[in-house]
Amino acid sequence: MRIPFAQIDAFAGRPFEGNPAAVMPLTHWLDDDVLQRIAAENNLSETAFLVPIANSEDDGGVGPDFELRWFTPAAEVALCGHATLASGHFILSGDPSRDRVRFATRQAGVLEVARDGDGYAMALPAWAPAPKEMPEIVAALDVEAVETLWHDKGYALVVVKDEAAVRAAAPDGRAVKALGPYVLIVAARGESADIVSRVFTDYFDIPEDPVTGSAHAVMVPYWADKLGLTRFSAYQASARGGHVGCELAGDRVILRGGCLTVIEGTFLL
Repeated sequence: MRIPFAQIDAFAGRPFEGNPAAVMPLTHWLDDDVLQRIAAENNLSETAFLVPIANSEDDGGVGPDFELRWFTPAAEVALCGHATLASGHFILSGDPSRDRVRFATRQAGVLEVARDGDGYAMALPAWAPAPKEMPEIVAALDVEAVETLWHDKGYALVVVKDEAAVRAAAPDGRAVKALGPYVLIVAARGESADIVSRVFTDYFDIPEDPVTGSAHAVMVPYWADKLGLTRFSAYQASARGGHVGCELAGDRVILRGGCLTVIEGTFLL
């Protein structure tokens, strides 16, 4: 079997920044075990698999265009923002007649990526977190928390005092992994952007995720309230780094960013 393969840097303005994702279009779903093995072979933070949907007269021909699933090297995830943005880039850059593409997902509903100037605007669900005491998570992150919040999809938002504290965070990777399948976010008001964050996901074999769209689906509702803004800028301060334009629009979070295709090829299975 020959499967088209593209490696795309998402939330990036140039190669080698943002978060790399593999995008692999399929004609039909392969066994989950095979999908997981492919993602492990790719060894990127996420591999996105797409299967086309034939829209019917029942939905007026405007239903989702593709089914979309995401796998880390270790597990399937409920939502991946950067690999969704990369998937949108993959489809839209290959078809100039399209201005948007919609993806049906198994746990995050229908997601959309649309052209937005030189980049893209992506609509994700707004997953507003709620305050919760999380001493084990704070201890594993080894930070001094100002506030801690939780979303039931497995996202912990730990707010610290400033950008310097975000950049200085040095979690215990083994302790983070032992907590379970969680996405741990350390964030603060920023100097290089309105908010600055880092994200740690050792359970998924990704010690630090370079730029995490799904984490912003959790952060944007919180920071929109704290900043008194519906639109603001974000920077994820990983080694690669990535800028994210953020907007809260009702029950949706709109994230803006660019993408670059850096590798194209064929996966031989």
